[in-house]
Amino acid sequence: MIELLFEPGDLARIRFARSPMYELMSSLRIADHADRVRMHQPWLRSVRGGVAGLRLELLRPLLADPRYVPEFLMPSPDRMDTRFGEELDKIRATPDAQVRAQLDLLGGGAPLPGALQALYDDPQRQLGRLAAEVRAYWQVAIEPIWSRLAGLLDAEVGYRADQMTSGGIVRLLGNLHPELEYAEDALRILWPGWQSQSRLDGAGVLLVPCVFAWPSLLVDTSPQCPTLVYAPRGVGQVWDGSARSSSPPVADLLGRSRAELLARLDLPLSTTQVARDLGLSAASVSEHLSVLRRSGLVTSRRSGRQVLYQRTALGTDLLGAGSGARIR
Repeated sequence: MIELLFEPGDLARIRFARSPMYELMSSLRIADHADRVRMHQPWLRSVRGGVAGLRLELLRPLLADPRYVPEFLMPSPDRMDTRFGEELDKIRATPDAQVRAQLDLLGGGAPLPGALQALYDDPQRQLGRLAAEVRAYWQVAIEPIWSRLAGLLDAEVGYRADQMTSGGIVRLLGNLHPELEYAEDALRILWPGWQSQSRLDGAGVLLVPCVFAWPSLLVDTSPQCPTLVYAPRGVGQVWDGSARSSSPPVADLLGRSRAELLARLDLPLSTTQVARDLGLSAASVSEHLSVLRRSGLVTSRRSGRQVLYQRTALGTDLLGAGSGARIR
């Protein structure tokens, strides 16, 4: 069991962030986990050909150890709207000494593979090559689905905020993951065979929901930024909506653009995300959303600087009726 001991100041420093890079790195590691392969099969089928054509000669061996990922590959996100480009810049700017220290941990004293030895010998030159590999994988495997991932992560944080409001820290942390337990000002990670205890000393805890982490819990107890990476609720929803009809049956009633927009809003998305996904202008999407919201088919809420829209139960019933389902 791992215990993280809270002081009052630590409770005030519990915060959420999302990370495109955490999703990217976690997605590359699912091949070794049969349960994750089954869960993410629709995604795997859609990207298999594109990923097979990539040369990931640095990235794959860096992720080969099932128990350790070099920290410079997954820089701590500092807010909900962390951008992929910002995280990639952090990887590229990793100091030489940090790269070498973490490669020593990865190798465990054993000789490094040739590609990683080159990274050890000349970190600054090879980090540029690594960044190019990461970007290529992002463009093929994660960027096309990022708006769906971000929508689910936003929904997760909204749900946890409601839990915090109604039940405080105990409810927020108490059912975050089956391997977590919060009691007596201590957060316990229930891992048999692990024995450690540490005080947070004002650092608090960063909570990072990550779709491709499912069903695992990832823990970083470093004193600078203790972090828990966990799977959000409703992971399957990401792929449930991945095979939507390009023209739902209710298009005759709503018009094709509004029907497609309504079908896409099973997860909370911003105007910009929907516009990009559907190939429409932001102004056009905003107008359609206003009509759908006045009709009670979508709802909206603010998340930081963004307004997120999601289909209501009435909107879901309408889509279901258009597909031949009965409304009782």
